Amino acid sequence: MTRKRNRHSADQIVKKLRDSDAMLAAGKSVGEVLQALEISEPTLSRWRSQYGGMKSEEAKRLKQLEDENQRLKKLVAEQALDIQMLKEITRGN
Repeated sequence: MTRKRNRHSADQIVKKLRDSDAMLAAGKSVGEVLQALEISEPTLSRWRSQYGGMKSEEAKRLKQLEDENQRLKKLVAEQALDIQMLKEITRGN
């Protein structure tokens, strides 16, 4: 049985990290925390390394910057292809 993959927003991730810390401090086991949050152990550790200690607003800003960076990288790649294509065309003339 495969579960549907669930995408979490930055707010949800920060909230789940806070909840996990509270549950662990209350004496729950890691397995119980993971089951309550409905995530896997690798997901929790990845979130901790990426979002650990951030506030919700900081996590949103990080996500916005990552999206903008991805958009700009795509734009630069397209421009590089255009330049390469123009060089090929001018060589033929």
